[in-house]
Amino acid sequence: MGTLGAPSADFQGALAFARDLIRIPGLSGEEEAVARRTRAEMETLGLDDVRIDAAGNVMGVARGRGEAPSVLLNCHLDVVAAGDESEWEHPPYGGVVADGFLHGRGAMDIKGQLAIQTYAAASMAGSWPGDVIVAHTVHEERGGLGMKALLESGAVAPALVVIGEATAGDVCIGHRGRSEVEIVLSGVAGHASAPERAKNPLYLLGEALAAVRELADDQASDPVLGPATVAATTVEALPESRNVIPDRVVVTLDWRILPGDDDLSLVRRVEEALEPRRDRLPEGISWQVRIASEKQQTWTGLVETRRQHTPGFLVDPNHPVVKASASAVGRREAPGPARVRPWRFATDGGWSAGVHGILTLGFGPGEERYAHTNRERLALDEASWAFDRYPALILAAQEAMR
Repeated sequence: MGTLGAPSADFQGALAFARDLIRIPGLSGEEEAVARRTRAEMETLGLDDVRIDAAGNVMGVARGRGEAPSVLLNCHLDVVAAGDESEWEHPPYGGVVADGFLHGRGAMDIKGQLAIQTYAAASMAGSWPGDVIVAHTVHEERGGLGMKALLESGAVAPALVVIGEATAGDVCIGHRGRSEVEIVLSGVAGHASAPERAKNPLYLLGEALAAVRELADDQASDPVLGPATVAATTVEALPESRNVIPDRVVVTLDWRILPGDDDLSLVRRVEEALEPRRDRLPEGISWQVRIASEKQQTWTGLVETRRQHTPGFLVDPNHPVVKASASAVGRREAPGPARVRPWRFATDGGWSAGVHGILTLGFGPGEERYAHTNRERLALDEASWAFDRYPALILAAQEAMR
């Protein structure tokens, strides 16, 4: 395994790689330097078929013996913005190790886990019952364009996807999906000095928000995933000027959905919540409900206008691969199998499992409460333990799928 001068595929090597990655900022659409650094590390570690695809995802393969189906290990290359860097205890792009933690933007969401997956795969190349594909994707923080493109391309066809998002050492079997729904209130713009010439859609905003509140109180629940939730998160008035009455007001709803919810059903439910208020519409003002869309471009130039809707998924906790994986991982603090639970947040598993029907699990170190904050950190003792458990998880999963 590996090449002359290659780093040892151990935890210390993974930690050094993670620190390097943290020092390279990479927002969604700006992951090129992170991708190239990741490709170089895969090549140095001796992975096979290392490449960057048309979307900018980075892939390599730790070859197995060919007796079992392949497993795909996945993390994402992009991170969210650091915000005001002066508010951080440690520099967000410093890759600082202090007080038993790796600090910085991406330390636990998700460059630490990316390094762990990559090194764990390389550490047992040739020993796996089946191939282990390492595929790290772009644009996860903006809805998963990278994973979508990867799976639609047909370049990989794994029997199992293991996502490295933080699970605090548990085995995660699903999560709610996410959809952005927009209520568009339309009127007639005018100068604020002559409001009688305009039709102000802001006057309907209270009715729209009241409908959203009622909708939020009427959400279904799943015994494992918990309730769906919907909340108004932004209000945008256009044109944006303090002395102009807008002709359009867009209310954005963040809807954490359950498996089976589709975009058409969500639009219909918002329309039904608004309908009783139709007779209160001021003359010349109307509304429309739609799924938000966004034009996205990857660092390689792939462009797609995407509806902001990603389904959730849930794997049967009694699935043989789930039970084998949980037993192999175990617990750090006590005997017995790992806890099996869902994530609270959405992942690229919405694409692998929710859209493509590929068996998908999650395993990785890290506490969710540090994600997207200026205190982001990854505990080194937990990270080292997770690195040691990855081979056991993959071996158990591949054996259970044979």
